[in-house]
Amino acid sequence: MPDLPSKTAPMAAGPRPAASPPPSTAKTEAPRVAVASLVGTTIEYYDFAVYGTASALVLGPAFFPSGNATVSSLAAFLTFAAAFLSRPLGVVLFGTIGDRLGRRRALVASLLLMGVATVGVGLLPTYETAGLLAPVLLVTLRLLQGISMGGEWGGAVLLAAEHAPPGRRALYASIPQTGPSLGFLLSTAVILPTLNIVGRDGFVEWAWRIPFLLSTVLVVIGLWVRTTVSESPVFSATADRTTRPRSKAPEPTPESGSRFPLGVLLKRYPRRLLLGTGAAIGGSAVYYLTIVYSISYGPKELGIPQNTMLTAASIGAAAGIAITLPVARLSDRIGRRPVMLTGAVGCVVWAVPMYASLSSRNGLVITGAYTVGLMFLALMFSPVAAFLPELFPARLRYTGASAAFILANTLGGGFAPLVATWLNSHWESPLVLGFYTGTLCLLSLLCLLALPETRDEKFDI
Repeated sequence: MPDLPSKTAPMAAGPRPAASPPPSTAKTEAPRVAVASLVGTTIEYYDFAVYGTASALVLGPAFFPSGNATVSSLAAFLTFAAAFLSRPLGVVLFGTIGDRLGRRRALVASLLLMGVATVGVGLLPTYETAGLLAPVLLVTLRLLQGISMGGEWGGAVLLAAEHAPPGRRALYASIPQTGPSLGFLLSTAVILPTLNIVGRDGFVEWAWRIPFLLSTVLVVIGLWVRTTVSESPVFSATADRTTRPRSKAPEPTPESGSRFPLGVLLKRYPRRLLLGTGAAIGGSAVYYLTIVYSISYGPKELGIPQNTMLTAASIGAAAGIAITLPVARLSDRIGRRPVMLTGAVGCVVWAVPMYASLSSRNGLVITGAYTVGLMFLALMFSPVAAFLPELFPARLRYTGASAAFILANTLGGGFAPLVATWLNSHWESPLVLGFYTGTLCLLSLLCLLALPETRDEKFDI
């Protein structure tokens, strides 16, 4: 029977473990786990944001030299998209580890893989030095980054949500959800001073490596933080049920102990997986077109100073971060859908004005438009950290939540710079970016309307 709601899925007989840790444990452990999840997610998205910004600024001519600037940019953004194509492999790999062996193990492994790949990019020779080997190695490392990202988001929000006290699941899950924006701000805090110190020519020639190599320190810190936190109590309880002696164990559910969680997910919950993906696809487009594509598009096509674009995106991201936790707390009180639907409507309405602001070439106008747009995005993406996991039962939750979010990121975000580059090669107005983004946000709105409210879903089954 496909797509049974998780609260009505076949449940084991016998006593049920608590959905949340005891109050005394939750008060001390839950905040620490949430911060540990945030640190790791910030570092992973810092690595990803550094590559996205470098793609916009330098990687095209350094690794894909061409007499045509558009061709070089397309090639660089294609390697950006390559990491999204490999993300589903990360969902399968780390989802299986997370659902069978534990959330924490999967998160430590994903962070280590991201660190190795990012530092590797910083050490690569360019096309001028190594010829075709350079872009081949670059694409290989990008694929490894994508595999890592496929396991990061689901594990981080799950570890925080499954430690959360009753009634505060969205609040705790939203803490690592600020990681993408914090990672972008951190990357900007490294790239902007570097650009100002060495100049654009120096950055293109050699200094672009600095942000990648600094990742070494951040990854060491992240690994230390993640290895000091405890495993999810919900995972521990479900694992204990499936490993009891046969004489004492309750009847297993179809999800428990599956060797291939993705197969069970596709068989039993295809509708929720597809609708969950659609619910997040519009927000992914808003994020990546604003944070990645427009930073390249503004200076190259409209003559807007690079620092102006980076500053506008950074201020907008900071505003989104500022309201993320209050928005999540609101969704704990009134439900996920009302808050997310408000954000989706806002993104549909504001998409065209937001990108139309680029035509003004005025830093204040662009910053204001981006700030409003990224605050609407926060309304969509703050509750989604709890909403997507709540769509699936505990033994499929890592795989289910990761698959929905990563597919949305791949389809809505990973290909957004490529689609936008193609659109702008045919229509020069930035309005086309607004129509493209608004269409995807409308799709998210329709998918949210088709999904149930999940705030009161049981989280221990």
